[in-house]
Amino acid sequence: MNNIGIDNTLDKKRIAHLFRLGIQAALIVLTGDMLLGWGVADLSKTGIDQYFSRYLTVSDGRIVWSAILGLIGITIECLSYFGVYRLIASKSEKYAHLYRAGLLGMLAFGALVHVMCCGTVFYLKVVNDFNPGMASESAIRFALYFLVPATVIFMPFYFTAAVVQIIAFAKGFTPYPKWCCIFTFLAGMIVVVLARFMGNHAIVYAISTGWISLGALWTFGGLLVMMKKADM
Repeated sequence: MNNIGIDNTLDKKRIAHLFRLGIQAALIVLTGDMLLGWGVADLSKTGIDQYFSRYLTVSDGRIVWSAILGLIGITIECLSYFGVYRLIASKSEKYAHLYRAGLLGMLAFGALVHVMCCGTVFYLKVVNDFNPGMASESAIRFALYFLVPATVIFMPFYFTAAVVQIIAFAKGFTPYPKWCCIFTFLAGMIVVVLARFMGNHAIVYAISTGWISLGALWTFGGLLVMMKKADM
């Protein structure tokens, strides 16, 4: 044991198990994201009304299942990142400490943000049933009161973990080749950018909704495959 309470002994089988578990968890979350995001926008509307219109066809059952799958999957997903943490801990206590801080924040607030997203969509639909003209405005107010605060707290932890991971790999503070810094969960953002050019299709919106999960799949899958190249 070292002086910050990190077990820096590499256990290849345990780390591989965490990566496999992370892949399964990311697939669970992606399923939930796609259930929530599957829909097309009403192009006769403009602005925020057009954006929210793609959620009006999402059933209550899909919203609930998305919340449940995200609540379970995101928690397991964040715990699985401790496999990466162990890689960093084997070479650098400083970066391991920072990475762990990011992971703990993700673990505490990641699932909450997802559930609040589902709650915003549910609230949008409820208001729309009674007063369609007020639905978007009411959903924005709900998001500002509940979703935005949770997201503002979550994001610094998320980006801290992401940046620390990239730097640790790029500087050789893991047993992996330095170029494996490309296996970052920020890679999911590429999906959001590409989705803007792929038109108004349900599958596009569904996949782009799961950008964080896709980033996790890229990270866990890439590191698991490249484990044979690691000095472990």
